[in-house]
Amino acid sequence: MPHRNRTDAIDDAAVTIGPLDLRARVDEALAVQAHAFGLGDDEIAVRRQIVLRHITYPGARSLGATTESGRLVGFVYGMPNDRTHWWSTVVEPYLRAGGNEHWLDDSFVITELHVHPGYQNRGIGRTLITALTDGAAQPRSILSAIDFDSPARGLYHSLGYDDLARKVLFPSAPKPYAVMGAPLPLRRDDP
Repeated sequence: MPHRNRTDAIDDAAVTIGPLDLRARVDEALAVQAHAFGLGDDEIAVRRQIVLRHITYPGARSLGATTESGRLVGFVYGMPNDRTHWWSTVVEPYLRAGGNEHWLDDSFVITELHVHPGYQNRGIGRTLITALTDGAAQPRSILSAIDFDSPARGLYHSLGYDDLARKVLFPSAPKPYAVMGAPLPLRRDDP
């Protein structure tokens, strides 16, 4: 699906949202994530192995945002939640404490969503996440985001995600996260 954006000095004006072979383009995707999130080489190496493992899980899907020249400037991937996966085992006690443990069942997890900073605030992230969740068989979606008032959390709230747990601590993560959930399909009205 074409997604037109204003001209960016970094690259092409037009960005297309479509299927992404994340295994083949994992390094490009992680470069976007590193740029957007400020990650170092060691952390990228660890995340590379995680992404390559995740995309082998049943139902895992990914979409990318590419410029006319083929440069990847954004991506999203996710999968049906499985309570045995590491993420679920970490967030489960926090969700249980708030009476929201049931969100771990029959949910589609947004594992990663990142847009290169030069392409943010153009609706690319919104298009990526809604297109990915529109194809989900599950009736709801869950995700985690750093727990502060960021543009990402603003986007998620505008799509209908609510906070299910706050101050969630992941091993080796320096900042707390919020776990958020939304019924599918995601809200389409403008914030």
